[in-house]
Amino acid sequence: MARILFHCVLFCFAFVFGQKDDNIITQTPSGRFVGSLMTSRRGRPIHAYRGIRYAQPPVGEMRFQPPVPIKHYKHVVNATAEGPACPQPAPGYLLDEDCLRLNVYTPGRLGNGSLPVLVYIHAGGFYSVSGRSDVAGPQHLLDKDLVLVTINYRLGSLGFLSTGDIHAPGNNGFKDQVVALHWVRDNIASFGGDANCVTLAGYSAGGVSVALHTVSPMSRGLFHRALSMSGSPYSQIPFHSNLLSLAVKQARLVNCSVSSTAELVECLRTVPWRVLGYSLKGFQEFSIDPILIWTPVIEGDFGQERFLPEHPLEIIRAGKLYSVPYIVSQTRDEFFWEAFLVLNNSIYRTLINEDYYKVAPSAFLLPSPSDLSAKALRREYLGDRDLGNTDIDYVDLGKLYGDAVIGFGAHRLANLLAHNNKEPTYYYEFDYIGNQSHYVDPTTGKPTGVAHHDELIYLFSLPAGFEPIPVSDSRDSFMVDKLTDIFYNFARTGNPNSLLDDKPVTWPPIHPSNRKYLRIGDHFSVHTNLFEHRFRVWEHLYPIEYII
Repeated sequence: MARILFHCVLFCFAFVFGQKDDNIITQTPSGRFVGSLMTSRRGRPIHAYRGIRYAQPPVGEMRFQPPVPIKHYKHVVNATAEGPACPQPAPGYLLDEDCLRLNVYTPGRLGNGSLPVLVYIHAGGFYSVSGRSDVAGPQHLLDKDLVLVTINYRLGSLGFLSTGDIHAPGNNGFKDQVVALHWVRDNIASFGGDANCVTLAGYSAGGVSVALHTVSPMSRGLFHRALSMSGSPYSQIPFHSNLLSLAVKQARLVNCSVSSTAELVECLRTVPWRVLGYSLKGFQEFSIDPILIWTPVIEGDFGQERFLPEHPLEIIRAGKLYSVPYIVSQTRDEFFWEAFLVLNNSIYRTLINEDYYKVAPSAFLLPSPSDLSAKALRREYLGDRDLGNTDIDYVDLGKLYGDAVIGFGAHRLANLLAHNNKEPTYYYEFDYIGNQSHYVDPTTGKPTGVAHHDELIYLFSLPAGFEPIPVSDSRDSFMVDKLTDIFYNFARTGNPNSLLDDKPVTWPPIHPSNRKYLRIGDHFSVHTNLFEHRFRVWEHLYPIEYII
């Protein structure tokens, strides 16, 4: 009788959620999920489960509170469509404060709990983007035998408000990520994934997040390999115990009282989420800078579970780094395109020339006091000259932007891991210019450098902004195949090498005395000391002990 009822239930779900052939159903320890069919780039079937809530909606009194996990679903979950992105300034995009969702993509044939799992934390500076399939689609990676999970986490003030006291200790966006990892641990075997073979990967803000999970006591044991692409928490940017100045700025932008932190937080709890999400421009100080606004905080103990209870370097010094095989990367040019925004605008160009010491902290993310470091960086990168709109000015200012925002941090992360990670750490430079890019010349419409985010074009399908890459003998098609090879093999074995290339290139781990890295371009090649001639000035200005 129970068997008859089960088949009846399956038929009813198929009827309600679409044609029976278009839906699939998975039963997990937490509940039953109805998904849909997609197709990979090479025509393989994908079982897609999208828009799954992994935590209670963080709304009302739960705004600015730690996430509350969903451990059991009382009703069948319709996971056939995308959930909303978290609040951000994105007109026309599906947004909602009830955004703690994840997507699961599995090969058409399940692996009986044996497939490697890749959990992806999206980019966006902690204030934009999402894990939705239009910006992190599975069509490239699901040509491999792995399970892909993409997640949302709260953004901006909704995710990272910190007053440094009991009213808003901070780091809720990171705690969202932890709850998503718990969901993966508890449920992924039912989707064919191996809960003991989870790779945590992230880009930019996501890469920062991944590195922090290796020092957070909340994340320990929830993943087994790590991958930080163009993102690192270790740079010239200091760690603080609160972001009170940002909380006050947010409150003033929406006319909330700042007479006490209690009143501030309570008032912000009543502001419509769309107003908070759309207030981002109020945090900009020069051009689109600062490109990074909200950062992780070292949480005081107010009785809450703390994502970051002490400075990450102190955690490493205490021998508490969670050592796993790790890949660190940066692109060749990163944020070079910000130089065009500044130098092609007469107002910004005048400001950076005549008021350099005022705009440099915002533009190059320099901590206070900043005049001495700003002066040293101007001398090193720009030769103390005034900038115009010449080719050499674009190149030099672009390098300063790229190193300030991403490059130096990636260098520091790779070297910290080289000294302290007990597992191998691999380092690469993405040096490939294909037919598409996150920055193209406005006149020619063609890429002019290797921009921040560019390898995502080959790892994921990105229909929100890019044309699909067809299967062919083109350079771009080759890059899709090779980059997904690297990620798949690393997820499977912790070593990216055996599927690396048709040619006998061996990508060695980085070591303190032999700092090798892989250059990924039209050809793969191994080199040493990535951009270290430029990073010497940063190391002098912001020194740390790498052996800690």
